[in-house]
Amino acid sequence: MATRPVEIGPAGLHTARAIEHLRLLRGLTQHQLAARCTALGRPMSNTALSRTERAHRRCDIDDLVAIATALGVPPTTLLLPIPSVSSDERRGC
Repeated sequence: MATRPVEIGPAGLHTARAIEHLRLLRGLTQHQLAARCTALGRPMSNTALSRTERAHRRCDIDDLVAIATALGVPPTTLLLPIPSVSSDERRGC
């Protein structure tokens, strides 16, 4: 019996983008972030992380917690919208 791939919904797509955004913000490569997750006890290859960031692989709750911890943020940070910075905030007004 053939299985149909499970589609990743809007929350999963947002989480994938948030992981990549925060990884880049912290100056980490996928390999470095995957190594941090592995050191935390959640083995992860850079290929798995790449597939997660591109929304080609689901991010389960254990991966989410490990990635968030490795990035130094609460897991909810990866689930909630990234706050945009208005032009007034950038200018310090």
